[in-house]
Amino acid sequence: MGIIRRNFDFIGAPVLGGLFIALLLLESRFQLRRRVQNKFTRIKTNLTVAVPAFILLRLLFLPAVILLAKRNKPVRTVLGFLLPSAFLRQIAAFLFLDYTNYLWHILNHKVPLLWRFHLVHHTDKDLDLTTAFRFHFGEMIGSVFFRGASTFLSGATPMTVIIYEIVFEAATEFHHSNTRLPGKIEKRLNKLLVTPRMHGIHHSINPKETDSNFSVVFTFWDRLHRTLNLSVPQDHLIIGVPDYQDAAPLTGGYLLQMPFR
Repeated sequence: MGIIRRNFDFIGAPVLGGLFIALLLLESRFQLRRRVQNKFTRIKTNLTVAVPAFILLRLLFLPAVILLAKRNKPVRTVLGFLLPSAFLRQIAAFLFLDYTNYLWHILNHKVPLLWRFHLVHHTDKDLDLTTAFRFHFGEMIGSVFFRGASTFLSGATPMTVIIYEIVFEAATEFHHSNTRLPGKIEKRLNKLLVTPRMHGIHHSINPKETDSNFSVVFTFWDRLHRTLNLSVPQDHLIIGVPDYQDAAPLTGGYLLQMPFR
């Protein structure tokens, strides 16, 4: 589709690539959490898991949601009736997409079948920029149905969907990075956006901490549903899943097979 090539491939992808390089440099210079694994072994593992998901993102997920967005008619949605301005409808659609991603994230933790796939992401014993790409391709396939339905219900235009996806990917890179931001800056950012300290708590092996901070872009949703947790010092965090504390067998090939075992 031309709209994906023009806006995601030629604009979004270079922006996300530039952000990746910037965050890679920042997290190597200003480390937030001490690493417990070999960096290069993890890069190899996480890339192995990421490649199939990347392919599906570009060849399945994006075309599917853009096709659904093209079928959207603003007057068919609740937002279309309530908001007379096309611009305001798209702002509301953008927020709706982010809110439904918050709900999708919770479902990935609470529904056993979905957790089988999302577990691959959480078994990483370190949390850094490469973890942002450690998502099983099965989770990507599942997201086509849920996020596709959200797109259809939102009334979002194809352009709004692409902008949201670029913001979504940028936010995922940012809050997974192992970047130590100045405390005052992070505290201010937390009022609006998910930050590395905030998302680090979500990756804790402590179930009470894992069951918090589900937001992707905006922190509104965790505040609204009282799932926000900012009170855990990063030095006290143990990243990962209790049953998978031995990282040695968690190779890329093993992780791709894990949900089917």
